[in-house]
Amino acid sequence: MFRDLRDRGLIPPRLVLADGNTGVWAAVAEIWPEAAEQRCWNHKIVNVLDRLPKKVQPEARQLLTAIPYARSRAEAQKRRDAFVHRFGQWYPQATETLLRDFERMLTFYDFPQEHWRHLRTTNPVESPFSAVRLRTGAARRFKKTENATCLIWKVLMVAEKNFRRVNAPELMARVWAGEEFKDGLPVVTQGTEEKVAA
Repeated sequence: MFRDLRDRGLIPPRLVLADGNTGVWAAVAEIWPEAAEQRCWNHKIVNVLDRLPKKVQPEARQLLTAIPYARSRAEAQKRRDAFVHRFGQWYPQATETLLRDFERMLTFYDFPQEHWRHLRTTNPVESPFSAVRLRTGAARRFKKTENATCLIWKVLMVAEKNFRRVNAPELMARVWAGEEFKDGLPVVTQGTEEKVAA
């Protein structure tokens, strides 16, 4: 699929957001090695909670969901460390799952703060497809591929009417131009010194 998109003229993206599917990341590394990588926080949280007993899941969920809403990368790392300190001794598999690919969980901090809401999770992309799965699953089998294709596109066109617009679309041009951001704020370079614009 990525090769097809590339061959049809898709310019390499600045960021690719996906879940933990290793096949997706291998393909991204091959086709768009220059793209930054962001893992989905919702998938990560669910994977960590799956490795904990039910009795501690509410407390763990509270600590985990706070991490991607930290105001800076350093604060997110402190919240990660608090989770590891609290659960690491008793539930090492859960903390190992959290720590795996953790730097790829924080890539969104290198983009404008206004865009963070869109970059933390793949859910905005997955939600419309749940409606597609519901309709196609109910039909079970289609006699013609064209019928299935028409149904899928119609369901997506209806879902599109409720899509949320991207926050601060005017910043997209700056991101595309390669402007650097640190903790969501533009980095201003003066000589050899870097400063974060407040």
